[in-house]
Amino acid sequence: MFRFIHAADIHLDSPLRGLESYPDAPVEQIRGAARRAFDNLVSLAIDEGAAFVLLAGDLFDGDWKDYNTGLYFTHRMGRLREAGIRVFLIAGNHDAASSLTRALSLPDNVTIFSHRKPETRTLDELGVAIHGQSFAGRSVTEDLSRAYPQALPGLCNIGLLHTSLTGRAGHEPYAPCTLEGLASKGYDYWALGHVHQGEVVQTHPWVVFSGNIQGRHIREAGAKGCRLVTVEDGRITEAKFRCLDVLRFALCRVDLASCERIEAVADRVREAMERERRDAEGHPVALRVVLEGRSALHEQLHRREEGLRDDFRVMAADLGDVWLEKLRIATKPLVSGNEPPDADSPLGGLMQAIAQLRLDASPLTEMVPEFEALRSRLPAELLGDADPFGPDGEGLAMLRDEVRDLLLSRLQEGA
Repeated sequence: MFRFIHAADIHLDSPLRGLESYPDAPVEQIRGAARRAFDNLVSLAIDEGAAFVLLAGDLFDGDWKDYNTGLYFTHRMGRLREAGIRVFLIAGNHDAASSLTRALSLPDNVTIFSHRKPETRTLDELGVAIHGQSFAGRSVTEDLSRAYPQALPGLCNIGLLHTSLTGRAGHEPYAPCTLEGLASKGYDYWALGHVHQGEVVQTHPWVVFSGNIQGRHIREAGAKGCRLVTVEDGRITEAKFRCLDVLRFALCRVDLASCERIEAVADRVREAMERERRDAEGHPVALRVVLEGRSALHEQLHRREEGLRDDFRVMAADLGDVWLEKLRIATKPLVSGNEPPDADSPLGGLMQAIAQLRLDASPLTEMVPEFEALRSRLPAELLGDADPFGPDGEGLAMLRDEVRDLLLSRLQEGA
């Protein structure tokens, strides 16, 4: 029996970049969060006596600011070498964009798979064959898994692949493949990278996204870490999640449907914050509070948004290890008890038009191509959790609904 670690999407020195400018941000926790999470990974491998470590791509995040990132990684690989732990890694789309990564000199316990074609490394003492291929460039649209060799008989076969699989929301469709195609290779375990949300896709054979080891923004909420995989008699028996992150993001939804007094909102928010703090198990938490539900307080909340935000920041600070990343008011007004105006009247026609309001992102980006060019260069974390001009139009739909609800509420009051 032996164990190995499957991790991916480390993005050294990239996570949380730019968030230090947010008011009351936990600067000390933000700085170096990815390195501290990676230190946890190295310590876990040593403490568990892992036979080897698999890194399924995106170790780095494009070109580094300076060579210290590479030196840091080399030093940590040296720690694993001293412990007799080998490391096998493939380059993902972010690694392939870096010229410095290709020039990095690593200890002899580290193996980087070629980007030209799939390669196989066998560990005879363990009865293991590891198959993998790196990305040759930032955008790989072909199914790399098709060229992977068939499983070697009598060995525990592991495939190391950076892929979107059949597609995952929020991730580019790089190196797409199918579960049927992966299963046809006869491998025991597919160690996947690229998708930042951990997922055991299936167990026969094992197909697993380890997820990233440290959340970088609110869309990467929840615990982050790696998989500690157990092999007994050449068969995978367990792929246990192990937490590695040092700062956690949480989406804190607060339903105000039955809340009738503005003073009661703070009580509900505090309860929700306390719950998230408990669930974080001692990790500092960056919270996004979302107020939702049909509420009689809808308009008051919008009018007092800035004051509420300040109140919630103080509340978070009082709890300790909690930081309000953002407040979003997503409530809806109560349906008016007044008789609606005649649909044929000017007011009725206006209300009907507003209720059917639809906004489309494409005319806006077509009218202002310079804006679309700028948007495409922005990092995901600056676009927020819903890009208004993204392909799914989710952000614009939310904006549309908020505008429509506010207009209808004001018109119904005047009616």
